[in-house]
Amino acid sequence: MSGLTIRVKRGSRGSATLLEAANRILKLLGVSSTKRGKQSMPKSKTNGRAASEVRAPIATTESLVESPTKMQASQAAATPVLTPTSTHGSNQSHRHTKRTAKDYIFGKLIGEGCYSTVFLAKDIHTGKEYAIKVCEKSYIVRHQKVQYIKREKDALNKLFNVPHGFVKLYCTFQDDERLYFVLSYAKNGELLHHINKVGSFQLNVAKFYAAELLLALEKMHANKIIHRDLKPENILLDENMHLQIADFGTVKILESDFKRGSSQNTTDKVEELKEKSDETNDRSRKNSFVGTAQYVSPDILQTRIDTPASDLWALGCIIYQMISGLPPFRASTEFLTFQKIMKMEYEFPEGFPSDAKDLVEKLLLLDHTKRLGANDIGDTYESIRKHPFFDGIDWDDIWNQTPPTICPYLPGCSFEEEYTVPDHLEPGLGKDQLVRLWEIDLSTSRVSGILNISPEERRRRLEVQTRENKWHQFVDGELILKQGLVEKRKGLFARRRMLLLTTGPRLFYVDPVNMVLKGEIPWSPDLRVEAKNFRIFLVHTPNRTYYLEDPEAYALEWRRVIDEVRIGTYGRDTT
Repeated sequence: MSGLTIRVKRGSRGSATLLEAANRILKLLGVSSTKRGKQSMPKSKTNGRAASEVRAPIATTESLVESPTKMQASQAAATPVLTPTSTHGSNQSHRHTKRTAKDYIFGKLIGEGCYSTVFLAKDIHTGKEYAIKVCEKSYIVRHQKVQYIKREKDALNKLFNVPHGFVKLYCTFQDDERLYFVLSYAKNGELLHHINKVGSFQLNVAKFYAAELLLALEKMHANKIIHRDLKPENILLDENMHLQIADFGTVKILESDFKRGSSQNTTDKVEELKEKSDETNDRSRKNSFVGTAQYVSPDILQTRIDTPASDLWALGCIIYQMISGLPPFRASTEFLTFQKIMKMEYEFPEGFPSDAKDLVEKLLLLDHTKRLGANDIGDTYESIRKHPFFDGIDWDDIWNQTPPTICPYLPGCSFEEEYTVPDHLEPGLGKDQLVRLWEIDLSTSRVSGILNISPEERRRRLEVQTRENKWHQFVDGELILKQGLVEKRKGLFARRRMLLLTTGPRLFYVDPVNMVLKGEIPWSPDLRVEAKNFRIFLVHTPNRTYYLEDPEAYALEWRRVIDEVRIGTYGRDTT
């Protein structure tokens, strides 16, 4: 038996079970059994999600993982099995105890991946919350995911003493069927969720999180770790809204003599190191790639070379997405996305800031050796730090600062823009005009008339709609109450859509060119409409804000009608 290769011996008692093989492999990975080994309590550690794309969030507590110093000492002593479950916490009652699933109350499911599931859980001894990743051992062995587990654990242990920028691993333990990673809980979830909610980040917000991400990359690369799957889903925000990188299942840990920016790191040298590692650790990767299609670098796609510059490519993609709302390379399939990456087919939307554009262009280069920062010597990316995009960043104190409030970046939609009175509006200042201008209801006893339709009238209108309205096919037989073309914005990108308000209530939006239903704005009692001016209105839902622009300047009318339907359906807001 050598390394992680295990030959299951067969004897007179029959074949060793898959479960036994799994236990033997996991012992080699340094995971203690709940039936053996002892635990004491350490300090905080950094958590990560695995290549499964599990989404785990974050908090601080006492650790249950062996410190890197101790691990290095044990490795030097040629200890065959690591047991990363001892702790250094002050709670004496937890010293020398074995952790099991019964030490935690498992709450809701918060993440799910191809070979693991993450639950929000509470320690019954301390009351502290964790994100516990549960991996099925039989699946890990059957699908050859042992290396992913080992990489994740090794990377998190190497990053143990880094105070900021990474999720924490507190302990690992196992039972007969499962492997458990007790991880810190990031209460504010994924960066992607926040991008999607507001559409895109205001420039100061994007700059702040890009700076924190760069600092985290510096620490990670200084520890000879390449993430290889950086994307907004793998970047979490803690309870103070600071950034933390997660999901270390696809990492590459470089040889100890690899030095970023050194002249020894020629392409031949990098390829030699890669091939040497692949032969022993990851033979199958030559026929596949790691990472996510929209963020994978061309060097990984084309030559399978792993260098820190692949993470710098991802940094450029993430900066682009934070500001514009979408990643730079997008297509209907992974193959087409790869083609766009290799051909460098991307463009900047109108309103993209010039300094940010320059930085992204210097990071998104086909030749990984020419990317900004790729040839920097030392443990910091000085050439990137000095780029004008980062002017004003306090690199020494950013982790202690209060992050800026996440706000949308809509330079093409100034809420104070110059306004021209439309010609089609009704002249005068009567009741209808005041309702339109001030969004007030001069009738104190008014009811939701738009929904006050008799069954007979509804039937008649539906018959006409079915015959004459080409949008009827998209509304599931509902009666259309209001329709109109709008510009639906996601960040700096705008799409022309037909917006359809129906009974139900429901809000559909349709691609009017291709005649395809693109989506639906979810209704709930918490839905709110905010008109910014005559053209722009926002539809706020619990998980996202939709930015809409009516070219005919009927934004106030949209607000009035949607509010009327909401009140007629759910009642007046009493808060």
